[in-house]
Amino acid sequence: MCMNRIKELREEHNMSQIRLSIELGVSQETVSAYENGKHYPSVQSLIKLSDIFGVSCDYILGLSEERHDLIYHSLSQSDRKFFNIYKALSIQNKQLVMAYAQGLCDGKHT
Repeated sequence: MCMNRIKELREEHNMSQIRLSIELGVSQETVSAYENGKHYPSVQSLIKLSDIFGVSCDYILGLSEERHDLIYHSLSQSDRKFFNIYKALSIQNKQLVMAYAQGLCDGKHT
């Protein structure tokens, strides 16, 4: 089931195996092996896949039909929008957003 989900998600995101391999830091052959059921992703790759596609690890592994964790579903529509935008940011930009948000919480910005 895992391999079908990875291919399905990759195709939904109009992503080539090569592009996904770059995002994961693995070879294109490794991505192909995931999709063909020859190998399962490492925990590190599974977490990256979850982040890239915005779905839960359980969904990728075929353990759940729900794409998102229950916490995601409990968010308001505006919170989900913010969350999805945040997930699309680079690591450096995520750090900037977090620093700014922390400053707002600390009362440093009005």
